[in-house]
Amino acid sequence: MHSRRISVIPQEQQKPFISALGLDVGSKRVGVAGCDRTGLIATGITTIERTSFERDVEQMRQIINEREVQVLVIGLPYSMDGSLGFQARHVQKFATRLAKALKLPVEYVDERLTSYQAEQMLIAENRSPSRHKGLIDRKAASLILQQWLDARRSSSRGSVVAVEY
Repeated sequence: MHSRRISVIPQEQQKPFISALGLDVGSKRVGVAGCDRTGLIATGITTIERTSFERDVEQMRQIINEREVQVLVIGLPYSMDGSLGFQARHVQKFATRLAKALKLPVEYVDERLTSYQAEQMLIAENRSPSRHKGLIDRKAASLILQQWLDARRSSSRGSVVAVEY
């Protein structure tokens, strides 16, 4: 007599698939990062050279379709005193237009010092920050997304600032 073992993972134990896109929005470039399907690790994907809003949206739409993105995670550059300055308001305006154009929700993450951290990573790799602006933007985007993923995983929403639809 043979006995067969069939293991079935109950629905509630299956890890939900997450696909988020992290964006480091600047006036000249947008650093783009994605995460693995489990939502554990963020990695830089590309840097979009900004030309027109329509072209920026089209480039992002391609990435979003390829990766089945569900949410945009955008770094909000707070001032060191915690207020929203000129650049942060610019980013919010862009994010609101982007969310409407792509029909995706947006979550903001406090991104103070992410570009600085990204530059320090390059220096540690003996690369010149001035020659690798796009790489800095991608690394900053991955730091933004990683911060969001970590906060989401620990269920403490302390570093997530706001949600817009």
